[in-house]
Amino acid sequence: MPKKIPAQEHASKALSTKEYIKVLREIKTQIEQSQVEAIMAVNVVLNKRNWIIGKIITEKQNEHKWASNFLDKLAKDLQDLYPGNRGFSISNVYRMKAFYEAYQNIRAAARELHSLPIFSIPWFQNVVILQKIKDVNERLWYAQKSIENGWSRSTLEVQIKRDLYNREGKAINNFKQILPLSDSAFAQEAFKDPYVFDFLKLHDEHIEHELEQGLIENVEKFLLEMGKGFALVGRQYHLEIGEEDYYVDLLFYHLNLKCFVVVELKARKFDPRDVGQLNFYLSVVDDLLRRPEDKLTIGLLLCKTKNNFTAEYALRGINKTIGVAEYETAIFKKLSKELKSNLPTIEEIEAELEKKENLEKDAGEKK
Repeated sequence: MPKKIPAQEHASKALSTKEYIKVLREIKTQIEQSQVEAIMAVNVVLNKRNWIIGKIITEKQNEHKWASNFLDKLAKDLQDLYPGNRGFSISNVYRMKAFYEAYQNIRAAARELHSLPIFSIPWFQNVVILQKIKDVNERLWYAQKSIENGWSRSTLEVQIKRDLYNREGKAINNFKQILPLSDSAFAQEAFKDPYVFDFLKLHDEHIEHELEQGLIENVEKFLLEMGKGFALVGRQYHLEIGEEDYYVDLLFYHLNLKCFVVVELKARKFDPRDVGQLNFYLSVVDDLLRRPEDKLTIGLLLCKTKNNFTAEYALRGINKTIGVAEYETAIFKKLSKELKSNLPTIEEIEAELEKKENLEKDAGEKK
C-alpha cells in the first residue's frame, strides 16, 4: 500500500494579502522595467539602421556625384521592397541622410558612437531635434534630457520652443558659497532663468495673486516648467511664529535634492529687500518642517524683472541658499489710444440699444 502522508504535510499557510501585494508589485515593477528596456532596445536598433543607411547614401552620393533624384528613386524602390513600411518614405530617407551628416564628425570610437543619447530616443524625437536645433552639442543635450526625463515628442517640442538649453542653471544664486560642491552643482542645474509660463495670459500690471492662481490652475504645465523632481506641497502654506501668521506663496519638496523649496512670487521688479523676507521663510521652514534626513531648504524668488548685479549683491552675506530668476507669461496688451478712440462709449451703446428698441416698437404698432 502507498505510504500515507500526514495531514499536516498537506496544510499550507494562508495567503497573506499584504505579502501577496508586495510580490505582485515586485513582479509589476520587473515587467514595466523590461518593457522600457525593450522599447529602448528597439530605438537603438532603429536609429542604428537609419544611421547606417544615411552613411551609405551620403558616401555613395558623394562618390558618384548623384543628384537628389537618387534619393527619390531609392525611397520608391525601398517602398516596393517593403510595402506597408512607412519608414521608407521620401522624407524619411532624406532624414536618414541628414541624421548621419549631423553627427558624422563627432570624435568617438565606433564602439562608443552608438552610446550617444541620439541612439536611445525614438526616431521622430531625433527628427524634431534635427529640424529645430542647429548646434550639435545642443542636439545631444536635448537627446540626453529626453532620456533622463522620459519626455514625449510633444514635451520635447515644448522644451525646445521654450529654449530650455539656454535657461537651465542660469538663476542668480549663492549655491556655491553655501552648499558642498557636489550639491551646489546639482542644485544649480535644478533652477533656470527665466521661467516661461507661456500657458498663462495675464495683464501687464497683474498682481502676485493672479500669477499664483494661474499657476495652480495649470499645475501640470507649471510642474513641467519647474522641472523633474519638484513636488508641490502647498499654496499659501501657513507658518505660525510667535503667535503671528505667515504664508509662503508656494512650497515644494524636491525629490532629488531631498529638501524643501520655498518659492516666492513678485509681480514686479526685484527688490533687494525681498531676499530678507525669503531668508526669514527659509529659517522657519528649516526649524518647523525639515526632518533630520532632509537637506537645508532652498529659496527661489521669481520676479517680473531683475538687474543681475543687484541680485548678486543682495545675496552676498546671506547664509541661506537662495536663487533669483525672472518669469515670463503671455501678456494681454493694453488697448492702444487709437483703438480706444474708435470704440463706442457706454452711453453710445445704450443710446443705440434704445433707438433699436423704439424702431422695433414702432414697427409693431404699424402692424
